[in-house]
Amino acid sequence: MTAASMPRVRVPTSAKRGEVIEIRTLITHAMESGFRKDDAGRLVPRKILSKFTASFNGAVIFEADWHPAVAANPQQSFYFKARESGEFQFTWTDDDGSVYGTKAKLAVT
Repeated sequence: MTAASMPRVRVPTSAKRGEVIEIRTLITHAMESGFRKDDAGRLVPRKILSKFTASFNGAVIFEADWHPAVAANPQQSFYFKARESGEFQFTWTDDDGSVYGTKAKLAVT
């Protein structure tokens, strides 16, 4: 059995107005293809993260469609230009309908 999915993000807590910051994410997830067999010879059900979305103050700022070739425990990083203080919302969607998420705040001075 695989461990529960656990999202992690690395976002600076503060930035200067106009500063470009790097946002890094990682989620613990097995990314089962549906082709592997367990010890009893039964197929392990497919469980693939298929979409990653990052929003800031409710507006989508980054989106990625992932496919079965993405490695277990996928990482995603991108850059963001800080213009105002607010909150990031990060969402990972599994092809079985499961949704995992986390939030992070950014203070802009």
